[in-house]
Amino acid sequence: MSKPLNWGIISTAKIGRVHVIPAMQNCDAINVMAIASRNLEQASNVAAELAIPKAYGSYQDMFADPEIDVVYNPLPNHLHVPITIEAMEAGKHVLCEKPISLTAEQATTLVDVSSRTGKIVEEAFMVRHNPQWLRVVELVKSGAIGTLRAIQGVFSYYNDDPGNIRNMAEIGGGGIFDIGCYLITTSRMVTEEEPSKVAAIIDFDPTLKTDRLASALMVFPSGVQMTWVCSTQLVARQRMTFLGTSGRIDVEVPFNAPNDRPCRIFIDDGSDHFGSGLKTETFPIADQYTLQGEALCRTIRDDGPVTVSLENSIANMRVIDAVFKAGKTGQWVDV
Repeated sequence: MSKPLNWGIISTAKIGRVHVIPAMQNCDAINVMAIASRNLEQASNVAAELAIPKAYGSYQDMFADPEIDVVYNPLPNHLHVPITIEAMEAGKHVLCEKPISLTAEQATTLVDVSSRTGKIVEEAFMVRHNPQWLRVVELVKSGAIGTLRAIQGVFSYYNDDPGNIRNMAEIGGGGIFDIGCYLITTSRMVTEEEPSKVAAIIDFDPTLKTDRLASALMVFPSGVQMTWVCSTQLVARQRMTFLGTSGRIDVEVPFNAPNDRPCRIFIDDGSDHFGSGLKTETFPIADQYTLQGEALCRTIRDDGPVTVSLENSIANMRVIDAVFKAGKTGQWVDV
């Protein structure tokens, strides 16, 4: 087996501490070597807690470490592009949390830097590595539900804490950036198309100024219509449903897929309203964050294709840009 790649973690953000770092430490291809924070004491505490060998009091100090091969960037959204560029300029590959940027135009700046430095940057859409989603793509392509005609999605939680970065408009907070992006990327993945136009209604919190409730309609060139709702101030809920001419697929926990129990999808032939034609497919326990890390390491070692290319990330941002514009104008917006 090849020697593991050495990873450095930018910041002590909760998503890293609780989800991503432990998953990476369960991956044979990854050696989590360092963690950096603007506060050395805080970085040292997390390093001790998670048995990470090195702690740094600045991101730049960690970037200067020649032993680090790959950097994980879970910083607030407005820092995704500038800090990712710094890491690439320092010779590191980067796994950057979603959204890759705040606009599609901003995301395009990463392309030149990646090309010039020869370093890979991948947006951390861990769902694209999950076996349940790979199966949904396979089923839809095979015609298991007939012709796909409509998609419905919802992703919501309740958090109105003004001290939470997701509720800070000036640094890229709000529901569309945080969770609406998942609804967009999975629909694009399954249809293998880009939406041609979108319409949206967006409600902004009058105090926080972030989008707290958004509903959107996306139309794809094949005629598939995708309707979705995302919210940072609703009951916790997530679901994706794919409706075909002869059946449907429901993804039970599409985005925060559990790593301690099997995932399930439901396939129904629609023979009645009571589930007589319902079949359940169950997937072995897996950690989508581990799978994501393994995949990026393979890409780096084998010089293979990236699961979520920069071109794909830019396309996702174009849809997000269009959703915000449609919500503002009240008009259909071409993507």
